[in-house]
Amino acid sequence: MSPILFELLLRSIWETVLMTAASGLISLVFGLPLGLALIATERGGIAESLWVNRALGAIINGFRSVPFIILLVALIPVTRLIVGTSIGTWAAIVPLSIAATPYYARIAEVSLREVDRGLIEAARAMGGNRWTIIREVLVPEALPGIVAGFTVTLVTLIGASAMAGAIGAGGLGDLAIRYGYQRFETSVMIAVVIVLIILVCGIQWVGDWLVARLDRRG
Repeated sequence: MSPILFELLLRSIWETVLMTAASGLISLVFGLPLGLALIATERGGIAESLWVNRALGAIINGFRSVPFIILLVALIPVTRLIVGTSIGTWAAIVPLSIAATPYYARIAEVSLREVDRGLIEAARAMGGNRWTIIREVLVPEALPGIVAGFTVTLVTLIGASAMAGAIGAGGLGDLAIRYGYQRFETSVMIAVVIVLIILVCGIQWVGDWLVARLDRRG
């Protein structure tokens, strides 16, 4: 691999990490509250409201049902409105975040649903309000599952960010398409695949380590 291609590889790695980290953080900030809202408003929840639950569920399912490559194109006007352009790394963060947020919300919902109902009822019996139950019971008890789900979301975002390279988002996907595929640079394609494997394995290892540290059952 030539020095120029190696420099492009390093820049692409940084762009992929930036897209994954930024969209992952946004999905955590918005996805976890959505998951909590789904659990809280379901039948028998701490803030039961079935119409809110169904409305949120419908919106989340609607976004999750759209394939990412279609969502990527459909959100071009929104992306241009937010960041001023529809191409580049920062532009890709918008559809990545919008795609990842409902995905993570459902994962968080599953983890939160596994919390023992007896603990919630005990907190209610002791006079705990909704925010106390969320802060002291739901989130702490579901934390290993929340972290595990976030790890899965980050891994999914790495793949999605590579897909976003097909429309000029930058990153490893863009490098693999422009140089590895279109210019038949086999060394670039191999390097991109190896880096993606290392990134995914690294994120998964860190996530598993954190889950093992947080799991009180261990």
